[in-house]
Amino acid sequence: MEEKLIQEARKRTDSVRFGLKLEDLRQAFEDQLLCMQGRLMTLKITRNDAFMAFAYIVRDRMIMRESESMLADFQRATKAVAYFSAEFLVGPQLGNNLINLGIFDEVLNALKAQGYSLNYILGQEHEPGLGNGGLGRLASCYLDSLATLEIPAIGYGIRYEFGIFDQVIQDGWQHEVTDKWLQDGNPWEIARPELAVNIKISGHTESYTDEKGRYRVKWIPHHEVRGIAYDMWIPGYRVSNCSLMRLWKAEAAESFDFQAFNHGDYYKAVEDKIYSENITKVLYPNDENFSGRQLRLAQQYFFVSCSLQDMLRTLIDIEIPAREFHRIWAVQLNDTHPSIAVAELMRLLVDEHNLDWDKAWEVTVNTFSYTNHTLMPEALEKWDFELFNHILPRHIEIIYEINRRFLGEVRRMFPGDEEKVKRLSIIDETGDRHVRMAHLACIGSHKINGVAELHSELVKNQLLKDFYDMWPEKFLNITNGVTPRRWILLSNPAMSDLIKEAIGDAWVTKPEELRKLEPKAQDRSFCEKWRNIKHDNKCGLAKLIKDKTGIDVDPSSMFDCQVKRIHEYKRQHLNVLNIITLYNRLRHNPGFETTPRTFIFGGKAAPGYYMAKLIIKLINSVGDKVNSDPVSKDILRVVFFPDFGVKSGQRIYPAADLSEQISTAGLEASGTGNMKFSFNGALTIGTLDGANIEIRQEVGKDNFFLFGRTADEVHKLRDEGYSPRSLYEANPELREAIDLISSGYFSGGDRELFKPLVDSLLNYDTFMLFADYQSYIECQDSVSHAYRNKEHWTEMSVLNVARMGKFSSDRSIREYCENIWGIKLSK
Repeated sequence: MEEKLIQEARKRTDSVRFGLKLEDLRQAFEDQLLCMQGRLMTLKITRNDAFMAFAYIVRDRMIMRESESMLADFQRATKAVAYFSAEFLVGPQLGNNLINLGIFDEVLNALKAQGYSLNYILGQEHEPGLGNGGLGRLASCYLDSLATLEIPAIGYGIRYEFGIFDQVIQDGWQHEVTDKWLQDGNPWEIARPELAVNIKISGHTESYTDEKGRYRVKWIPHHEVRGIAYDMWIPGYRVSNCSLMRLWKAEAAESFDFQAFNHGDYYKAVEDKIYSENITKVLYPNDENFSGRQLRLAQQYFFVSCSLQDMLRTLIDIEIPAREFHRIWAVQLNDTHPSIAVAELMRLLVDEHNLDWDKAWEVTVNTFSYTNHTLMPEALEKWDFELFNHILPRHIEIIYEINRRFLGEVRRMFPGDEEKVKRLSIIDETGDRHVRMAHLACIGSHKINGVAELHSELVKNQLLKDFYDMWPEKFLNITNGVTPRRWILLSNPAMSDLIKEAIGDAWVTKPEELRKLEPKAQDRSFCEKWRNIKHDNKCGLAKLIKDKTGIDVDPSSMFDCQVKRIHEYKRQHLNVLNIITLYNRLRHNPGFETTPRTFIFGGKAAPGYYMAKLIIKLINSVGDKVNSDPVSKDILRVVFFPDFGVKSGQRIYPAADLSEQISTAGLEASGTGNMKFSFNGALTIGTLDGANIEIRQEVGKDNFFLFGRTADEVHKLRDEGYSPRSLYEANPELREAIDLISSGYFSGGDRELFKPLVDSLLNYDTFMLFADYQSYIECQDSVSHAYRNKEHWTEMSVLNVARMGKFSSDRSIREYCENIWGIKLSK
């Protein structure tokens, strides 16, 4: 019946409802304005009305594609991917959807016919507050590629009401304000209350023997929360396929206590509603206090339980038993946030679907695979045992049983090595007991992958070495990628058109075709057009910077960009030390010749991360001085671009000349900003860290500015006893830069403001800024020299783009299909 209805709807695709012709789109615009926004074309309509109407037009066309492809997939019982991620940083969707649907020009013309500019409409769209940085952007790129490769897929996550936060800079400091991304409505989503599921939280368990004599456990919850599904679609590029993004909103199972209200206890009347809805209020609630940690754990459990119950319901609908779950679903755990899914699937299979333990464990391990995204042990989630037991009493029992059986296997493989047993245990017994979530993910998955070649080696040899000793066959590398649809076609249309003119458009889905651009690096006419496009992009960004910050920047200067999450290991403050060094050289010698630069920073610091916030303040304070000092203001400019996200990234990446990828070697898992910059023709200055290594291999060492110690050298230096103060004392320029900060020069005479940062560097320098300082300064001098030769710089820029094909997310997804999920590709 459903198939017949879809076929009938498909016959109407030439109608106004689904048609792609100019007249169809024009008529659909008027219909959507009236039916969805309650507006007539004869009346003055708002910018938001116009945006919403066109978004609904596009959504209609995506839903038709998705309905056909998803139904066909499940009728064939095709294996599908479920991508579990706490973040999906999808960015504005209208422009990307128009490109993938192949109707960008048609809508452009339809809008013109109605008297609107497409850019005007695109500028209205709010950025969905569903992610923070690279982790969420990667997940969104993967959904794009899954759809483009026509692989049935659902991205499961949380519908955050307020996202993470909007960043406002006041007096140089970051301030967090509420991200009200849903305030004007979200035309891309459809609520699915009929798919709601109930989630248990807290309470206690009771054991019993069922009628067949089997040991059973019943979970008696203290709270029940209702998960409401909201569906959004991610279309593939020029294919009849969409990925589905299903996000869960928490509501109270019983939202209003009528009896309590009648007795005058008005708070109790809505107590469950408040408790439940808090679960999906914000991304990454501050976990510095106990209640914040409780909320985070409840949040993570909520979304994986909703998702797994939804997936099991899908099996029932197509009459496939739960014991075959792993035959239909491949679940990828995007970092440790969703790793409680291992214990939850076991609970559902054993307690709700009556599978015996061994069969349930076989299904679970063959379902899950785990992507590790960090090399910092403190970032591998651990939960206080008592907190975990309070929120998830049934799961702690299941985890203990998983751990008991697993440690028995460890003892058989490594007899007498009780230290290894302690290191591998899911329960950390050193000091206060903790539940190690990365351990649960490793034990409960059939594959574990890192996200760059170096990262994967360090995962095997350092971070998860004991697991690698047990199961070397589980470990592999899949280097991250980004989608060229969003990050070239949409973000950089002029460059995209120039590339199409030169080599055609096959590269959009086969980025290895970009190699055909290499001869163009020697073509003077082509390179001049390339430079002009870059300059135009820089002019556009300069205007945006003026609007956002009030700072005037010169588009003819080198745009030196470092935009990413603010963290000490990413070393934004090493970049600042270079700025101060250049500034000191100009102060001492006003005739000193250096390449004019505009230093552009952007990124958010976690609300509770004081040192990261202090780095933001330092950037802005140095900028205030450098931008106003007559000796430097015409040569150096420093900009902190506020509230960096996908929208601003689409303007910054195409305008960048230099990409700063300067993390301490051995600490960045991969990076994806490095790829977006290179895909847009920026050259990289970086360490041999994360995917930088592979980017350098691909683009060529002559087109990459390398500095700093390697991961092995960093490790050796730490072992030998690192002394940052001795480096400070031995290097006059470094000492002068640090002393200038300490003196209060950048803080209005306040010597205490930056003292925590300076003391940390002088006494610990955990991320080895001082160790890499001199190499970095010398490399930056080489960058300045290279930039003066415009022809050669352009040649390097073209070669960067030509050789970046490996870093498409399409390639990453193909490798996941072949090496982890066991999915055969049709294209």
